[in-house]
Amino acid sequence: MPRQFSGLMLGSVELFCLTAELQGFTAAAASAGLTPAAVSRSIARLEARLGVQLFVRTTRQVRLTDSGRSYYEQCRQALGQLVEAERELTGEQRVATGTVRISLPTSYGHYRVLPVLPEFRRRYPGVELEVQVSNRNIDFASDGFDLAVRGRTPPDSGLVARHLEDTALVVVATPQYLRRRGTPRTPEALMHDHECIQFVRPSTGLPVPWQFRDKSGREFEITPPAVVRCTDDVLSLATLARHGAGLTQTFGAAVQEDIAQGRLKEVLKEYAGATMPFSLLYPANRHMPLRVRVLIDFLVDTLARPA
Repeated sequence: MPRQFSGLMLGSVELFCLTAELQGFTAAAASAGLTPAAVSRSIARLEARLGVQLFVRTTRQVRLTDSGRSYYEQCRQALGQLVEAERELTGEQRVATGTVRISLPTSYGHYRVLPVLPEFRRRYPGVELEVQVSNRNIDFASDGFDLAVRGRTPPDSGLVARHLEDTALVVVATPQYLRRRGTPRTPEALMHDHECIQFVRPSTGLPVPWQFRDKSGREFEITPPAVVRCTDDVLSLATLARHGAGLTQTFGAAVQEDIAQGRLKEVLKEYAGATMPFSLLYPANRHMPLRVRVLIDFLVDTLARPA
């Protein structure tokens, strides 16, 4: 008998997912040990209950509609969580296995998270990782992510935010640029007579203000006019600055080697000290499989230590 869950016939949902994966009633029926007619009737009842067509049917195969694909992604995720819950309850899941999907911002991802993931894989060889490196906002449910690292926590009460670290911000330019245009002595000097490279936040279309701290410890912001504006990839700021395009503010880790080698020079050190906090985000009300829990613990323990 199909399992019942909050008024939902799980048997129908499972058959729907199986049909979507195998792209046909006959293949799904053979896998489930049923007749194609029984599978077809089950899907039809599910479509009638939802009031949505899930498949486009042809004589040779079936394919998901747009609504069906969206429903499939969420059902697949939910069924996976139920399987994980059963494994943990019965003691079957003693070793972390499976795939974890994580979204990382570009600069922090490249310089802090990606370098430590090989060590995670050595510790947990049964866990596979799917990593998206992007500054675009994600939707955990529709995009199918387990975790995300972000420089600011979205105003969503349904997310848990685990603080990772505060990363230093620096203002840099090439020595050649500074000889040509002069070295700014105060943040206010950036508002005129300088060529600045700005990052534009994709979600708002607005430039990200530069952060400073005065001698008293007070933090303040300045948004200098930009000669070049970049979006999506924060690493583009350092690349442009490295090739003489002007001044930019970026993460210290992204230009640490350039400063050490003399390719870039840090300016406005008297106003340094401002930081960008990064946090690990995940849904608060979602079952947490062992594979996800061990990655959370690893990242918090590893990134909380000094780089």
